[in-house]
Amino acid sequence: MEAALKTFFSSTRFAVAGASSDPTKFGHKVFAWYIHHSLPVTPLNPRAPTITLQSKEYATVPSPSGLSDASQTSLSVITPPKVTAALLKEAKEAGIPAVWLQPGTFDDEVLAYARANFEAAIAGDGGRGGEGWCVLVDGEEGLKKAGRKREEGWKL
Repeated sequence: MEAALKTFFSSTRFAVAGASSDPTKFGHKVFAWYIHHSLPVTPLNPRAPTITLQSKEYATVPSPSGLSDASQTSLSVITPPKVTAALLKEAKEAGIPAVWLQPGTFDDEVLAYARANFEAAIAGDGGRGGEGWCVLVDGEEGLKKAGRKREEGWKL
């Protein structure tokens, strides 16, 4: 998984599928993680034109095919497994190289598809958390593996 983490965080851009303005949802927390780490991130949400985080609005893109530089974008996924399956097919067609499937976003079939169709797929058993690989728990280590230096002000 070390190589997958390095590949994922070596991208120049990031996107969060399932981003939300609701601070109780993981789509909000994961999007906030990228913002708080000063990483260039685009929220994906087909039903909301913007996502609000700490009183600031961020324009959304409805799907991976709407990303301007998909081939340089790693995708964090926070959607139900049935939605994730369709999302991954579109992400592959768009040229996204790496995906991070948060716990609860995949079943065995979706996980197999991700591992077979992306340069890097982070998901499943492992990580430091009890439920599997989670960017909120394991993201800092991934940033280090990719050689990204911690910047002042990184806090959640």
